[in-house]
Amino acid sequence: MTLHLTGPLLLVGAGKMGGALLAGWLARGLDPRQVFIRDPALSETMGAFAATHGISASAAPALPEPPAVVVIAVKPDVTETILPDIASLIGPDTVVLSVAAGRTSKNLSRHLPERAALVRAMPNTPVSIGEGITVCFANASVTPEQRETCDALLSAVGEVVWVEDEALLDPVTAVSGSGPAYVFHLAECLEQAGIDAGLPPELAAKLARATVSGAGALLKQSGHDAATLRTHVTSPKGTTAAALEVLMDEDALKQLLTRAVAAASKRSRDLSS
Repeated sequence: MTLHLTGPLLLVGAGKMGGALLAGWLARGLDPRQVFIRDPALSETMGAFAATHGISASAAPALPEPPAVVVIAVKPDVTETILPDIASLIGPDTVVLSVAAGRTSKNLSRHLPERAALVRAMPNTPVSIGEGITVCFANASVTPEQRETCDALLSAVGEVVWVEDEALLDPVTAVSGSGPAYVFHLAECLEQAGIDAGLPPELAAKLARATVSGAGALLKQSGHDAATLRTHVTSPKGTTAAALEVLMDEDALKQLLTRAVAAASKRSRDLSS
């Protein structure tokens, strides 16, 4: 599906997340002439990318009209600095789409025009390869058309889920937003365990990477839930069963992840305040 907007799109912040979103939009056919990048710290690489595609990128690009969408893709601690400047650009039909972690709609709205349409979104890093998942919350001012626009923009880089309770974005951040780091650490640990068991480091790294990525692909494509797939690969009294006795023991992996997600959820709430 080709992306179409009714007006300009202002991308505020073109770092890793902003750059990944932009690449996904262009791949979906968004007209680069509709895109304007506002980023005082624009990297040389992103600057060259923007120039190649004919995208206006500067510390304060001149828009021909109020933007249809303003995408806030800066670090959370930068939002209070940049939002007052952005507020003057927002028109009556503009929707603000924020991917700044830990910044609630109440916090963001303090710096925006009264009753501004605002969508909070929590994407994760696999959006960089079009395999992300983003969870969104819309405030009461967002129209069905604006919600559809934000959904289309985020669907360009993966799956999109909407929630009605903004408080859910804290555990969402802890599970899917931070989750890729947990998986990467699992791959690290599996690699080291293989080395400790006698595998050459290069082979251990290759096996860990292929196993984690392959199992993830199987989980996504098979249609079975994780528990069912686990039982499929576990023979009674076999090698997998022996390993799972350790991983599923009291105070093992499940408990560790529960504590990890709780810690990340708390940090997200703390950032919000």
